[in-house]
Amino acid sequence: VQLQASGGGLVQSGGSLRLSCAVSRIMFRSYDMDWYRQAPGRQRELVATITSDFNTNYADSVKGRFIISRDNFADMVHLEMSSLKPEDTGDYYCHTVHRGRDFWGQGTQVTVSS
Repeated sequence: VQLQASGGGLVQSGGSLRLSCAVSRIMFRSYDMDWYRQAPGRQRELVATITSDFNTNYADSVKGRFIISRDNFADMVHLEMSSLKPEDTGDYYCHTVHRGRDFWGQGTQVTVSS
């Protein structure tokens, strides 16, 4: 399983970013996908989930600001982030579970300046 995340960067408070994760070597459409993030000095936390049948869930801290989506033709999962806040700063990781094992993308850095 390979996950390749992209799209991070530096943005001002109130701005927007779109993260993408390309997934390969699994039947992508059958898998739930997640985005996690890890802020400096903090534990990794779940940000958003999209199931194989397109149900979504969000952390309370990002509800109404982030949207997770998937493209089963391109085998990609996206995270649209808007109204960004400095507390959204961190490394963002796409994630899935395959045969009981966790698989992670390499992380993409998001920095929100105040």
